[in-house]
Amino acid sequence: MEGLVVVALLYFLPALIALLRGHHNGFAIFLTNVLLGWTGIGWIVALIWSTTASQPRVRV
Repeated sequence: MEGLVVVALLYFLPALIALLRGHHNGFAIFLTNVLLGWTGIGWIVALIWSTTASQPRVRV
């Protein structure tokens, strides 16, 4: 059971990084991770995207 949790955390690592960093494209990164992460290339794209510079949110 613990192995399943570890695998899930590793699979969603790009989305978690984006969430923790407050990335402005966090939802798009999550969708890329969910829909294309299984390909491996999609997971790497989401991981790189989640670690790129994020623009701070402007609150009005």
